[in-house]
Amino acid sequence: MTLPLVVGVDGSDSCLLAVDWAVDEAARHGVPLKLVYASLWERYETGLPSVGSGRASGQVLAEHIVASAADRAERRNPEVKVGTDIVPQDAVAALVRASDDAFALVTGARGRGGLKGLLLGSVGLAVAARAHCPVIVVRGDRAGLAGTHERILLGLGDTGTSTRAVRFAFREAEVRGCVLDVVRAWRRPGYDASGDRIQAAGPDDTYQEHASATVDALIGAAIAEHPHVRTRPATLEGPAGKVLVERSAAADLVIVGARRRTGHFGFQIGCVSHTLLHHAQCPVAVVPERQ
Repeated sequence: MTLPLVVGVDGSDSCLLAVDWAVDEAARHGVPLKLVYASLWERYETGLPSVGSGRASGQVLAEHIVASAADRAERRNPEVKVGTDIVPQDAVAALVRASDDAFALVTGARGRGGLKGLLLGSVGLAVAARAHCPVIVVRGDRAGLAGTHERILLGLGDTGTSTRAVRFAFREAEVRGCVLDVVRAWRRPGYDASGDRIQAAGPDDTYQEHASATVDALIGAAIAEHPHVRTRPATLEGPAGKVLVERSAAADLVIVGARRRTGHFGFQIGCVSHTLLHHAQCPVAVVPERQ
C-alpha cells in the first residue's frame, strides 16, 4: 500500500500555501494526497442550534474548508489523487495519529487562530515535535516555496538524529534532480566535561577534521545508494541553527533530524529544529529518528 502525503488544512492562507507545496511534492514522489481537517466543534456546539441542514455549523465549516482545499489541489495537478478526512478531534492529536500511516505530513507555518507576533503556529510546532513520520512546515520566501534554487540543504547532527534524515534528504534530492548541500556545523568547546573553562583548546583544524569525518561516516552509504545525487559536503564553524538559517536563503528545503524517545510524550525537538521552524527562509523538514 502506498502511504499518502498528509496535509493539515484549516482554511488559512498558510494552509493554502501548504496544499500547493504538498501537491507538487506528491506528484514528485507518485503518492496520493490526504487532506485532514481536525476540530473539536462537537464539544463546543453541544446544545447549540444547527444550521438549516440539521448539521452543526462547525461541521459545515469543516466540509467547506476541506472541499475548497481539495478543489485547489485538483486544479493544481489533476493527476494527483486527493482524499479527505474530517476528524472531530484536537488538531495536534489528529495529525500526530495520522502520521502513523503517512509518507510525510505537511502543515502551514501559521493557523487561522495564530497571533500576529508568532513566527510559527502552535499546531505546526507541536506536530513537528511529536509526529512519527517526516513533518514539513511550509514557510519561507517566494523563491524557496517555488523551488527555484534547485538545491536542498541537509543539516547533519550526530548519528542518533541523522540516519533517517540522511535517507530522506538523498531521496528528495534524487526525485528533484537537484544538488544536496550537506552541512555540519562545529564549534570550539569552551568548557570541559567537568564544567571548567578550557584555557587552551586545540587548533581549529582538529574540530573541523572531526566534523568532516562525521559527515563522511553519515553519508557514505547514501552516496553509494544514490550515485546520481550531486552532494556538496561542508563543515562550518558556528552555531548550527544560525549557520543553517543563513544557508536556507539559497535552498528549496532544509532537512534536519530529531530524536524520538519511546514512551516520552512531551515535546521532542532540539534547539536547531526549533530555530529553523521559526526562522528558515524555505520549507523545513523535521525527520524523526526513533530511539
